[in-house]
Amino acid sequence: MPEKKPFSIETLTRHGDIGLAIGIVGILIALIIPLPSAILDVLLTLNITIGILILLTSTLTPRPLDFSVFPSLLLFTTLFRLSLNVATTRQILLTGYAGKVIEIFGSFVVGGNYIVGTVIFLILVVIQFTVITKGATRIAEVAARFTLDSMPGKQLSIDADLNAGLITEDEAKKKRKELAREGDFYGAMDGASKFVRGDAMAGIIITFINILGGIGIGFFQMGIPIVEALQKYTLLTIGDGLIAQIPSLIIATASGIIVTRAGDSEESLGSNMTRQIFANPRASLIAAGILFLFGMVPGFPKIPFFSIALGVGVIGYLSRSLKEVKETPVIEEVDEEEDRRNKLEQLLQVDTMEIEIGYGLIPLVDVNQGGTLLDRINVIRKQFASDYGMIIPSIRIRDNIQIQPNEYVIKVRDVKVAQGEVEPEYYLAMNPGTAMVELDGHRTTEPAFGLPAVWVDNSRRDYAESMGYTVVDDVSVLATHLTEIIRSHLSELLSRQDVSNLLDNLKETNKAVVEEVVPNQLTLGTVHRVLQNLLRESVTIKNLSVIIETLSDYGQKIKDPDILSEFVRHNLGRSIIAPLLDKSGQLNVLSLDPQLEKMLADCVQGSDRGSQIALDPSVMQVIINNIAHKVDRLNARGEQPVLICSPSIRQHIKRMCESRMPHLTVISYAEVDPKIVLRPLDVVSLNHQEADAPASLTI
Repeated sequence: MPEKKPFSIETLTRHGDIGLAIGIVGILIALIIPLPSAILDVLLTLNITIGILILLTSTLTPRPLDFSVFPSLLLFTTLFRLSLNVATTRQILLTGYAGKVIEIFGSFVVGGNYIVGTVIFLILVVIQFTVITKGATRIAEVAARFTLDSMPGKQLSIDADLNAGLITEDEAKKKRKELAREGDFYGAMDGASKFVRGDAMAGIIITFINILGGIGIGFFQMGIPIVEALQKYTLLTIGDGLIAQIPSLIIATASGIIVTRAGDSEESLGSNMTRQIFANPRASLIAAGILFLFGMVPGFPKIPFFSIALGVGVIGYLSRSLKEVKETPVIEEVDEEEDRRNKLEQLLQVDTMEIEIGYGLIPLVDVNQGGTLLDRINVIRKQFASDYGMIIPSIRIRDNIQIQPNEYVIKVRDVKVAQGEVEPEYYLAMNPGTAMVELDGHRTTEPAFGLPAVWVDNSRRDYAESMGYTVVDDVSVLATHLTEIIRSHLSELLSRQDVSNLLDNLKETNKAVVEEVVPNQLTLGTVHRVLQNLLRESVTIKNLSVIIETLSDYGQKIKDPDILSEFVRHNLGRSIIAPLLDKSGQLNVLSLDPQLEKMLADCVQGSDRGSQIALDPSVMQVIINNIAHKVDRLNARGEQPVLICSPSIRQHIKRMCESRMPHLTVISYAEVDPKIVLRPLDVVSLNHQEADAPASLTI
């Protein structure tokens, strides 16, 4: 037989929904069915207990959000008290008796005097209605308004911390959820506080109705003398009112405590109050002296003033001693020095990537104003992780009043690498070459690719698209520019720490290979250089296991990262070539003349810093010009050529052409699968016969 688990508080909370449903049904029963006086005594006692429990919970709870069910609880307790009012009123008017609890409150508490009882009841109602309830309602309204008004700034702060890398995405989600809970809580408290206000008004009205109804029943129906009827039913009604208003006053006080809590302390209210009130020993000692002087005045009672003065003085003395122990000048100096050091260290930190925006572009970042830039950046980071196997570092976004309102600046390691300008709420229309109509608007240049474009408003967007223009919004312009900048600086964004993290992840599935390579064969720096070489030419490092296995094959004898990079490219040939194939599966190539290849191969020389081509600068310039000339001619014909050469000179050709043609793809024959068909487009040589060719050089 399965072991029976003992009853615990978890069992109680797990079935709390059943208890709540039973409670709601009980409230409905109390409104409809007459309840015996014994049950009323239990329910009235439970009402007082609930009020005390709520008051103590609100006092001992460190943060208001830890008691987030309070607004709903306020509604249920109000309904519970009103249902008890109905039930007790029914019993008082029908039988002239509603239980022992009401009788005790009507006779013993007010001394059996209905006038005194009425006065006490009215005083309680006035205290609750005009002081506690009114103040708590006002504070709840102000707290709700200020909380909701401050949410956009807090949300922007969370997003800024996320992009700055100060918090993780999970922490950001948790903070956003906490912020939403805070707004919902104070908004609910603003509405729930009206229940307390209405409860106080209902208490007065119900009490006077009960008194008039009791006099009417006692005098007209039962024939009791009017004075006797007034005393009997008034005492019962006052007892009923007191037993209802005392819990109501307690819960109203709890409501005031909840909405007046300030700050985000992790201590209870009592601990905070005690610590802060007695934080200044001088205040306690001065108060003790004043009380002692009052006790010295002739006619004033000595014992109360002297005893309290002694108690406050002892507390002040103990607080002073404790403060001297905890707060010494040495500690204060150390704390100040630590703060200064932390601030200086923050100034030394350099963000890997950063976007500075003018104040006019802040709405693009603020999600509460409909800004989607942060979401686009997250999509970009995920896309690069998927395409290149590299996690782009967090991108800090900050405003800069020193630049133009609609301008932005992109920095890599605190160095400006690009800038642009966008028009918020406008659309950028670019002519792909098919549009024949000129658009009216603010003419500009598309920042990512340098294309001529026009900013148009929303009313002309559809017209521009119908005329053949490519139209994008302001966020897409900035996001596209950022994407191209990231792609062109991938190798710079990859740090050695990033490489270490990638290798740690790879260890989970390929532990033996990773430990064989690093640090047994190659240093972490060499692996870092190899991965940077690949990323510099937009080669994905997602298949890291193949890269490390290749380094394991050749790393024992070869330490040059450039040569190792070429061997890695050979094994990654399929992933490199696949995006370069045309629709028919062929590879359109621009090749080098065999004599030119041989000449370049003979000029390759090794050194301590790696291999390089020892070639006359004028000859190198002619080669670069001839390659550029061929590429331009093929582009004019609508062809997208790939320069192919032998493996020994591939990296050198790429470096030669990089400054003039950064987007030219250079591959080696070793990277091409034998099954792939090469479609030769042209051959580059030192001698040209074309009339429009650049000057040739004979070697």
